[in-house]
Amino acid sequence: MDSGISWGVLLLDYALGAAMWTLIGRFGMTIFLNEDSDFFFMRAFMRVTEPMIRAMSFLTPGFLVDRLKPLYVAWFLFMIRFYIMPLFLGYDVMGMLSFPLESEAAKIVYDLGQIFR
Repeated sequence: MDSGISWGVLLLDYALGAAMWTLIGRFGMTIFLNEDSDFFFMRAFMRVTEPMIRAMSFLTPGFLVDRLKPLYVAWFLFMIRFYIMPLFLGYDVMGMLSFPLESEAAKIVYDLGQIFR
């Protein structure tokens, strides 16, 4: 990975990206499962994301339905990754695959697709 971005920026982006996608995953799982489900992955998603949701509770409007709160917090993380990080850390974002985490994931999917050609 020779993107010209420092390791610190990459680690920060990977952490924020993983948190964002975990919150989106929790939202997706709550469509099909109750939040108090005994399903292992649901309990893991709840345990990992609940501190993030509590930390952002001061920015979360009171009228927002509880099941939408993970998606709302994920949106904030996306905004930080898309607007604030490039502004302060000095790299360009031209689209979704310009994010280091998503770019690496897309390369892996592409390489896996080349195996089956």
